[in-house]
Amino acid sequence: MKQLQMDELDIDRIIGMAWEDRTPFDAIEAQFGVSEQQVIEIMRREMKPSSFRMWRKRVQGRVTKHVAKRNFAEGRHKCDRQRGISNNKISKR
Repeated sequence: MKQLQMDELDIDRIIGMAWEDRTPFDAIEAQFGVSEQQVIEIMRREMKPSSFRMWRKRVQGRVTKHVAKRNFAEGRHKCDRQRGISNNKISKR
């Protein structure tokens, strides 16, 4: 596979998105044009071996990382106990 030409900010953002549990690989591909396999290669190249193994263990089989396995179509998860920002007591101080 050919080496992709990306700057450090793109690589950093891809790594951040890959670590996020609820960001699917399809979103990374849509934004950066990088397939799941290429994300794995980037993670392997940019991370310490122990960190990469920990990430792979977390991601493998995770439903939220694969759009086809999700049980919801779109949108973000929001807890029913989560207040809207307008009702946030901290923002009214």
